[in-house]
Amino acid sequence: MNVLQKIIAHKRLEVAEQQAKTPIAELEKSPLFERPCLSLSAALRKPDMAGIIAEHKRKSPSKGIINGNVTVEEVTTGYVRAGASALSLLTDEQFFGGNNEDLLIARGLNEVPILRKDFTIGEYQILEAKAIGADAILLIAAVLTPAEVRQLSAFARSLGLETLLEIHDHSELGHICDTVDAVGVNNRNLADFTVDVRRSLELAPHIPQEFVKVSESGLSDPTALLELRAAGFQGFLIGERFMKMDRPGEACEDFIHRILA
Repeated sequence: MNVLQKIIAHKRLEVAEQQAKTPIAELEKSPLFERPCLSLSAALRKPDMAGIIAEHKRKSPSKGIINGNVTVEEVTTGYVRAGASALSLLTDEQFFGGNNEDLLIARGLNEVPILRKDFTIGEYQILEAKAIGADAILLIAAVLTPAEVRQLSAFARSLGLETLLEIHDHSELGHICDTVDAVGVNNRNLADFTVDVRRSLELAPHIPQEFVKVSESGLSDPTALLELRAAGFQGFLIGERFMKMDRPGEACEDFIHRILA
């Protein structure tokens, strides 16, 4: 069983426990449930912005603790001041050290689109995302069938949420459907966690033009983003590059300055 399979096995148990603890009716009573969502895809299309989705990420299965010394408040507000187009909040606790409270805190402090970064396997998690103030969800093609992607993304859209569909090889191009809003290429192989940015460049021509293209993971060099932009990418999800610094917001600001200079 590889790391991704372990994560999904644990996630199924976790979601069942959470649903027993907090039923759907309670989620729907959340003060944030009726809040109009901000558009992630529109934010990434703005020509005067760098298209950075800046991520709060405490740890990862491959790197362990990345940064346990900074607060969600200082990281996310720092990212927004730096000019990030959107935020990504990891809410998986077991493997990434995040939680729903992180996203709630970020939502209360920032008026940019927020992606709930988690391993979504069912509608309950989408309702949960809406209840905690997310604007978009992540669906990972590697753990879902094309039919599941269509079903879950359509359900998200019915709640006003957008969907970022993550793919990582040619075999997953068939998961792309008209109910997703953006297609992300994960440069990290989720089975062994190796990273290759060329993955984005190889898949870009095969992603239909109507979808916002997002490159994810391993983006540490601002010059690489210029090549990705030329290939049609409008969004760039970056977490570890910023989070490993003492002041993630300042690292993000410097990175964006180097892109837009």
